[in-house]
Amino acid sequence: MNQIEQAFHLFDEYNRQDPRILVWKNNSYPQEYAYSLMLYERLLSLHPVSSEELLLASRSQHIGRWEIPRGSYPEGRENYLKWRKDLAQHHATISGNLMQKAGYGDAKIDRVKEIILKKRLKLDVEVQIMENALCLVFLEYQYEDLRRKYLHDPEKMVNILYKSLLKMDAHGHAAAGLLNFTDDGLERVREAMELIKVR
Repeated sequence: MNQIEQAFHLFDEYNRQDPRILVWKNNSYPQEYAYSLMLYERLLSLHPVSSEELLLASRSQHIGRWEIPRGSYPEGRENYLKWRKDLAQHHATISGNLMQKAGYGDAKIDRVKEIILKKRLKLDVEVQIMENALCLVFLEYQYEDLRRKYLHDPEKMVNILYKSLLKMDAHGHAAAGLLNFTDDGLERVREAMELIKVR
Protein backbone atom coordinates (compact mmCIF):
# COMPACT_ATOMS: atom_id res chain seq x y z
CA MET A 1 0.00 0.00 0.00
CA ASN A 2 1.15 3.53 -0.70
CA GLN A 3 0.86 6.24 1.95
CA ILE A 4 -2.68 7.44 1.20
CA GLU A 5 -3.95 3.86 0.94
CA GLN A 6 -2.37 3.10 4.32
CA ALA A 7 -4.11 6.13 5.84
CA PHE A 8 -7.45 5.13 4.29
CA HIS A 9 -6.98 1.63 5.70
CA LEU A 10 -6.35 3.02 9.19
CA PHE A 11 -9.32 5.41 8.97
CA ASP A 12 -11.64 2.67 7.75
CA GLU A 13 -10.41 0.21 10.37
CA TYR A 14 -11.16 2.79 13.07
CA ASN A 15 -14.63 3.62 11.73
CA ARG A 16 -15.55 -0.05 11.42
CA GLN A 17 -15.56 -0.10 15.23
CA ASP A 18 -18.79 1.93 15.22
CA PRO A 19 -21.40 -0.29 16.94
CA ARG A 20 -24.26 1.43 15.07
CA ILE A 21 -25.32 -0.22 11.82
CA LEU A 22 -26.53 1.51 8.65
CA VAL A 23 -27.96 -0.12 5.52
CA TRP A 24 -26.53 1.50 2.39
CA LYS A 25 -26.73 0.16 -1.16
CA ASN A 26 -28.44 -2.98 0.19
CA ASN A 27 -25.55 -3.82 2.51
CA SER A 28 -25.07 -3.33 6.25
CA TYR A 29 -22.12 -1.22 7.39
CA PRO A 30 -20.88 0.25 10.65
CA GLN A 31 -22.57 3.64 10.44
CA GLU A 32 -19.58 5.98 10.45
CA TYR A 33 -17.72 3.78 8.00
CA ALA A 34 -20.68 4.06 5.61
CA TYR A 35 -20.83 7.84 5.98
CA SER A 36 -17.09 8.15 5.32
CA LEU A 37 -17.55 6.23 2.05
CA MET A 38 -20.57 8.38 1.12
CA LEU A 39 -18.61 11.58 1.73
CA TYR A 40 -15.58 10.35 -0.19
CA GLU A 41 -17.81 9.31 -3.09
CA ARG A 42 -19.66 12.63 -3.08
CA LEU A 43 -16.43 14.63 -2.90
CA LEU A 44 -15.07 12.86 -5.98
CA SER A 45 -18.30 13.51 -7.87
CA LEU A 46 -18.04 17.23 -7.04
CA HIS A 47 -14.31 17.59 -7.60
CA PRO A 48 -12.76 14.60 -9.39
CA VAL A 49 -9.26 16.08 -9.23
CA SER A 50 -8.77 16.74 -5.51
CA SER A 51 -5.66 17.20 -3.43
CA GLU A 52 -4.36 14.38 -1.28
CA GLU A 53 -5.24 16.37 1.83
CA LEU A 54 -8.84 16.91 0.72
CA LEU A 55 -9.26 13.20 -0.02
CA LEU A 56 -7.82 12.29 3.37
CA ALA A 57 -10.12 14.77 5.12
CA SER A 58 -13.17 13.35 3.35
CA ARG A 59 -12.41 9.86 4.59
CA SER A 60 -11.86 10.99 8.19
CA GLN A 61 -14.17 14.01 8.53
CA HIS A 62 -16.35 12.38 11.22
CA ILE A 63 -14.04 9.60 12.37
CA GLY A 64 -14.96 8.21 15.78
CA ARG A 65 -18.18 10.26 15.94
CA TRP A 66 -19.99 7.66 18.05
CA GLU A 67 -17.43 8.10 20.85
CA ILE A 68 -18.87 11.49 21.88
CA PRO A 69 -22.67 11.21 21.63
CA ARG A 70 -24.89 14.29 21.82
CA GLY A 71 -26.52 12.84 24.94
CA SER A 72 -23.24 13.16 26.84
CA TYR A 73 -23.76 16.95 26.90
CA PRO A 74 -26.68 18.80 28.54
CA GLU A 75 -29.55 20.17 26.47
CA GLY A 76 -29.49 23.72 25.14
CA ARG A 77 -27.93 25.55 22.20
CA GLU A 78 -24.75 26.58 24.03
CA ASN A 79 -24.05 22.99 25.05
CA TYR A 80 -24.93 21.79 21.52
CA LEU A 81 -22.36 24.16 20.03
CA LYS A 82 -19.75 23.03 22.56
CA TRP A 83 -20.47 19.41 21.64
CA ARG A 84 -20.03 20.21 17.93
CA LYS A 85 -16.73 21.99 18.60
CA ASP A 86 -15.37 19.22 20.83
CA LEU A 87 -16.48 16.59 18.32
CA ALA A 88 -14.68 18.33 15.44
CA GLN A 89 -11.50 18.50 17.50
CA HIS A 90 -11.90 14.79 18.32
CA HIS A 91 -12.10 13.97 14.59
CA ALA A 92 -9.07 16.12 13.82
CA THR A 93 -6.99 14.55 16.60
CA ILE A 94 -7.77 10.96 15.58
CA SER A 95 -7.13 11.76 11.92
CA GLY A 96 -3.79 13.38 12.74
CA ASN A 97 -2.67 10.47 14.90
CA LEU A 98 -3.54 7.92 12.22
CA MET A 99 -1.91 9.98 9.47
CA GLN A 100 1.25 10.14 11.56
CA LYS A 101 1.11 6.36 11.89
CA ALA A 102 0.85 6.14 8.09
CA GLY A 103 4.04 8.21 7.79
CA TYR A 104 2.70 11.68 7.02
CA GLY A 105 4.54 14.79 8.14
CA ASP A 106 3.23 17.75 10.10
CA ALA A 107 2.43 19.97 7.11
CA LYS A 108 -0.05 17.55 5.51
CA ILE A 109 -1.50 16.57 8.89
CA ASP A 110 -2.09 20.22 9.78
CA ARG A 111 -3.75 20.85 6.41
CA VAL A 112 -6.14 17.92 6.84
CA LYS A 113 -7.00 19.19 10.32
CA GLU A 114 -7.79 22.63 8.89
CA ILE A 115 -10.26 21.08 6.47
CA ILE A 116 -11.86 18.87 9.13
CA LEU A 117 -12.23 21.87 11.45
CA LYS A 118 -13.70 23.88 8.54
CA LYS A 119 -11.38 26.82 9.10
CA ARG A 120 -12.00 29.81 6.82
CA LEU A 121 -15.24 28.47 5.36
CA LYS A 122 -16.29 30.50 2.29
CA LEU A 123 -12.66 31.69 1.92
CA ASP A 124 -10.75 28.40 1.63
CA VAL A 125 -11.72 26.65 -1.61
CA GLU A 126 -11.09 23.12 -0.29
CA VAL A 127 -12.98 23.74 2.94
CA GLN A 128 -15.91 24.98 0.84
CA ILE A 129 -15.79 21.87 -1.36
CA MET A 130 -15.89 19.74 1.78
CA GLU A 131 -18.84 21.70 3.16
CA ASN A 132 -20.71 21.27 -0.12
CA ALA A 133 -20.06 17.52 -0.02
CA LEU A 134 -21.18 17.24 3.62
CA CYS A 135 -24.43 19.10 2.94
CA LEU A 136 -25.12 16.97 -0.14
CA VAL A 137 -24.64 13.76 1.86
CA PHE A 138 -27.15 15.12 4.38
CA LEU A 139 -29.64 15.99 1.64
CA GLU A 140 -29.26 12.68 -0.16
CA TYR A 141 -29.16 10.24 2.73
CA GLN A 142 -30.51 11.87 5.90
CA TYR A 143 -32.91 14.63 4.91
CA GLU A 144 -36.02 12.55 4.17
CA ASP A 145 -35.92 10.76 7.54
CA LEU A 146 -35.55 14.11 9.30
CA ARG A 147 -38.33 15.67 7.23
CA ARG A 148 -40.74 12.93 8.28
CA LYS A 149 -39.81 13.63 11.90
CA TYR A 150 -40.87 17.25 11.44
CA LEU A 151 -44.04 16.70 9.38
CA HIS A 152 -45.95 18.53 12.12
CA ASP A 153 -43.54 21.49 11.93
CA PRO A 154 -42.51 22.14 8.31
CA GLU A 155 -41.28 25.62 9.23
CA LYS A 156 -38.63 24.11 11.48
CA MET A 157 -37.56 21.76 8.69
CA VAL A 158 -37.24 24.67 6.28
CA ASN A 159 -35.10 26.51 8.84
CA ILE A 160 -32.80 23.48 9.18
CA LEU A 161 -32.48 23.30 5.40
CA TYR A 162 -31.87 27.04 5.20
CA LYS A 163 -28.93 26.77 7.61
CA SER A 164 -27.42 23.89 5.62
CA LEU A 165 -27.93 25.47 2.20
CA LEU A 166 -26.54 28.79 3.45
CA LYS A 167 -23.16 27.10 4.07
CA MET A 168 -23.00 25.92 0.45
CA ASP A 169 -21.90 27.92 -2.60
CA ALA A 170 -23.44 28.11 -6.07
CA HIS A 171 -21.68 24.89 -7.15
CA GLY A 172 -23.13 23.06 -4.16
CA HIS A 173 -26.60 24.45 -4.80
CA ALA A 174 -26.43 23.32 -8.43
CA ALA A 175 -25.47 19.80 -7.32
CA ALA A 176 -28.32 19.79 -4.78
CA GLY A 177 -30.73 20.58 -7.58
CA LEU A 178 -29.80 17.31 -9.28
CA LEU A 179 -30.72 15.13 -6.28
CA ASN A 180 -33.91 13.07 -6.24
CA PHE A 181 -36.37 14.35 -3.64
CA THR A 182 -39.95 13.42 -2.87
CA ASP A 183 -42.46 16.07 -3.94
CA ASP A 184 -42.86 17.30 -0.36
CA GLY A 185 -39.12 17.14 0.22
CA LEU A 186 -38.43 19.22 -2.88
CA GLU A 187 -41.02 21.79 -1.80
CA ARG A 188 -39.23 22.31 1.54
CA VAL A 189 -35.87 22.67 -0.26
CA ARG A 190 -37.34 25.27 -2.61
CA GLU A 191 -38.76 27.21 0.35
CA ALA A 192 -35.33 27.22 2.00
CA MET A 193 -33.67 28.40 -1.23
CA GLU A 194 -36.18 31.25 -1.47
CA LEU A 195 -35.22 32.34 2.07
CA ILE A 196 -31.58 32.51 1.00
CA LYS A 197 -32.50 34.76 -1.92
CA VAL A 198 -34.48 37.24 0.19
CA ARG A 199 -32.26 37.41 3.29
